[in-house]
Amino acid sequence: MTFTAKTSGSDDLKTIISAISTLVEEATFDATAEGITFRGMDPSHVALIDISWPNSAFEKYECDSDIKFGVRIDEFSKIIKRADKKDSIDISISDDNKLLVTVGRNKKYRIRLIESSATDTPLPKIPYDTKIVVPTTKFDKVLGDVQVVSEYLTIRVAGNIVEFSGKGDSGEVAIELGVSGSRDSGSDDANSSDNIIEEVETKTESTGTYSLEYLNPVIKAVGGATSRVTCEFSSAKPLRLECKIANIGRIHFYLAPRVEG
Repeated sequence: MTFTAKTSGSDDLKTIISAISTLVEEATFDATAEGITFRGMDPSHVALIDISWPNSAFEKYECDSDIKFGVRIDEFSKIIKRADKKDSIDISISDDNKLLVTVGRNKKYRIRLIESSATDTPLPKIPYDTKIVVPTTKFDKVLGDVQVVSEYLTIRVAGNIVEFSGKGDSGEVAIELGVSGSRDSGSDDANSSDNIIEEVETKTESTGTYSLEYLNPVIKAVGGATSRVTCEFSSAKPLRLECKIANIGRIHFYLAPRVEG
């Protein structure tokens, strides 16, 4: 068995591990000739993350047979954090089933692999009614604004208007954004940095409410690596986030809606 994957810098792997760590403590990666993938769900089955990292994104990549390897995320993360921005990271598996991680030119780590307990997790197959594309920095700011008063984010889309809102014991907030270039929002400057949704597609008015406990960490984890977030949802259906990252491929994040009983 031959498997080795070498990055040209450390940022990509740091982003992936940071995103995964928001949901799980242990991770099983699948490596094939096409690249590395990961799919995992949090213990409460509220959120799911799906990552595809193609072989073309690596400085060097070899995998002559399909393999799975499991790691404890906190242990792996500690090693990756020791890398400087420009340090390459080389990952391979030894004959005695250890994960070999070379950071830069002179740091060589050997860590124990863990028994894979992962089961195949199917992706939700949902016909979404609404899609919005938001700059990552704007979305991160909206989440922070709403979290001041609420543990949940409600997204409502009607036409070209997107409203983010939340309410809690201390009060409530509503943030209305229009599409870049649109005058529908009533703002005197629809192109201002405070009023930008890059794209809206909707078949019908949609409203969904989602936990900020899950949303905030994953957006902060990937925020520095992607310029925009694509959100797809339908009323009372899971939210699907897509983050396209130049040197990684893409990260998909699914989050179950809050169901009021």
